[in-house]
Amino acid sequence: MTSPRDPTSGFLSGDPQSAVRNPQSPRLSKSRFLSGLQCHKRLYLEIHAPQLASDIDDRRQLMLDMGKEINEIAHRYFPGGVLVAENHRRSTAALEKTAALMADPNVPAIFEGAFQFEGTLVRVDVIERVDGAWRLIEVKAASRVKSVHLNDLAVQTHVLRGNGLDLNGVFLMHVNRQYAYPGGDVDLQRLFALEDLTEAIHEKLPDIPSRLDEMRAMLGQSRAPDVEPDHHCHAPYECPFWAHCTASKPARWIYFLPGRKDLVRRLRQQGIETIDEIPAQVSLAPLQQRIRENVEWMSPKLAEVLQSVRYPVHHLDFETVMPAVPLYAHTHPYQPIPIQWSNHTEAEDGSLRHSAYLCTEQKDPREDIAMSLLESVGEEGSICVYSEYELYIVKALAEAVPRLRKDLLRVGERLWDLLDVLQSHYYHPDFQGSFSIKSVLPALVPSLDYGDLEIKDGATASAMYHKMMFAVTDWVERQRVASALHAYCARDTLGMVELRRVLSERVNLAAPS
Repeated sequence: MTSPRDPTSGFLSGDPQSAVRNPQSPRLSKSRFLSGLQCHKRLYLEIHAPQLASDIDDRRQLMLDMGKEINEIAHRYFPGGVLVAENHRRSTAALEKTAALMADPNVPAIFEGAFQFEGTLVRVDVIERVDGAWRLIEVKAASRVKSVHLNDLAVQTHVLRGNGLDLNGVFLMHVNRQYAYPGGDVDLQRLFALEDLTEAIHEKLPDIPSRLDEMRAMLGQSRAPDVEPDHHCHAPYECPFWAHCTASKPARWIYFLPGRKDLVRRLRQQGIETIDEIPAQVSLAPLQQRIRENVEWMSPKLAEVLQSVRYPVHHLDFETVMPAVPLYAHTHPYQPIPIQWSNHTEAEDGSLRHSAYLCTEQKDPREDIAMSLLESVGEEGSICVYSEYELYIVKALAEAVPRLRKDLLRVGERLWDLLDVLQSHYYHPDFQGSFSIKSVLPALVPSLDYGDLEIKDGATASAMYHKMMFAVTDWVERQRVASALHAYCARDTLGMVELRRVLSERVNLAAPS
């Protein structure tokens, strides 16, 4: 390792002391430090009661997998770099290997290097040897710098300074969404953006030791700190202890009131804990007012809006993937790529016909998606969708497949948004403030709950598709996953058919005889 410099001679040199201030305290890490910044109770439970955490859901797992993939690809950005493969259970071996690699001048970069200072252990994504000094680089699958990244880099810099490293810069490497992939080999110099955050980290460093001391002192207590669940539970990350911390909250807890959370905080400061306790004189937005009243509501225009569709009525849903590293020519990182659609077509006599498409070949699916979609929806009838996302996808397909552009744009003009209809003209107490189809469908059409499906949300669908295309080789398993994807997408479109039917029935029941 580089010999430690005088702590006053430069902001990125440090005190070589490495003794643990309190050897009885649990060892902290950069992830634990970030948990502690989000909430002391979260950090306490992570260390003392991890069994209380909810299982990692498919959306979070997809993000973790994406982050791991980006890190592995980033290694190719530094030819000759060496990975410290020892995991967290072999931290001593990892520390020893890191020290040996740093002492070898022929090693240009180290991946997942381990460093410890005063009871805080960090694994550094990349530490690069530059002109006799070192450059600290954190790799993120994100597409921009976020405040949490600064805290992440600050605690790493604190530990490296404590080890006496001479750092000539602190950088964040993230995905460049402007990169237009032309096909062939991915250009890593353009896929990644490297941002110098040295000065921003400099401003955060003075607070790191005291924050670490506060966390250690808190962890030494006999019970978790008393922290009321609030907006901090969801930022910068979803807390895995949310279900545990809110288990005793009432069904109509004030926090479940949608909209601006500053209103919720003001009400809670007044001792109001449930939506039913909100005083009548408190001004609420229309949706909040309906939630407070907790009764079924429909606007006088709902019947007219429902009758505005033209038969045959198509019900369309896309599923997409958003790869961080582009897979197909002329796409960008995180660009949504449609990989399947489902369409339930209702004739005026009430009969239904279902058609669907799922790309099961390793190729750009967009042209086949576009052609098969145009054949399914034809040139007549409204196309019922649930959100503006389908319009975005149709327009993107029109740009991707120029020869079908006019036909696809005409499809876009026929879209009829059932989500907008519900938000503007109907509310049911069982929605509990959410208009997600995953909330609306079970409330109005219980027989079409998603509980019987293997795939229950879009994040899982995306993850399963990626698995089917790039990980599974057994054709029987591929068929099983494909069937699960078809079933999930079809549930959404059949759900829209039934939602229109139920809404029409309720309008008829409410009409004066």
